[in-house]
Amino acid sequence: MDNYKIQLYEDNKIRTAWDEEQEEWFFSIVDVVAILTDSADPQAYWRKLKQRLKAEGNETVTNCHGLKMTAADGKKRMTDVATIEQLLRLIQSIPSSKAEPFKAWLARVGTERIEETIDPELTIDRALATYLQKGYTREWINQRLQAIQVRKELTDEWQDRGITQGKEYAILTNEITRAWSGMNTQEYKRLKGLKKQNLRDNMSTTELVLNMLAETSTTDISKEEKPITFEENQKVARRGGRVAGIARQALEAETGKSVITSKNAVDFAKLIDDVAKTVE
Repeated sequence: MDNYKIQLYEDNKIRTAWDEEQEEWFFSIVDVVAILTDSADPQAYWRKLKQRLKAEGNETVTNCHGLKMTAADGKKRMTDVATIEQLLRLIQSIPSSKAEPFKAWLARVGTERIEETIDPELTIDRALATYLQKGYTREWINQRLQAIQVRKELTDEWQDRGITQGKEYAILTNEITRAWSGMNTQEYKRLKGLKKQNLRDNMSTTELVLNMLAETSTTDISKEEKPITFEENQKVARRGGRVAGIARQALEAETGKSVITSKNAVDFAKLIDDVAKTVE
């Protein structure tokens, strides 16, 4: 893990590191503690908090680990780090007025998730509102919401075939993506300059449509073939991806240009803004 970066929160520096394999940001806990507590000795504060939480059996503290990060004197020292999820859980244990906005946000998000469980339609409404706020066009949003449904049908089929959510889903998704685009998911995200961001949220309309074709083809083939073993599901995933791969090659032959683009959501938003200014 060598992708280290300084990130700012209200002009305060937080040391971070990106783990490409896990696709996770890791944050220096003591840097966050310093911001939220204004402690004269954030290292000592964190040691005491860590000791108390361990005594209480807090699993988050147990699962946190250390990375060598550059200290204020320029030397590399082992520093306790946490993922975003771990960090948010630790913040709940910090009695600080500066931590209250985080706690209030967590409570609000938790309430929204419970509401969505009761009424799944709320999930779609919130997704629509979020995409509109980010500047996506309604045409793109309609395609994206349809892609979510296509993905759900595929994962439902995988569940029926005994596929385990998590690593096995990721492996099969890579098979599909590689078969139609020529790249696995991480390579595709790297092309677009992405890290934690969702790949589908950064696809053009054409990329999104081809990815949908790949996934719905995989679902249809799986329903017909009824694969039993994981290896059989891998073969079905490749076949489904190849259907979209053939469509991609045909389109590229007609247009004379590649369907795959390095552009991401930021570029698409800028393009839309430029078009709007031209029209004005």
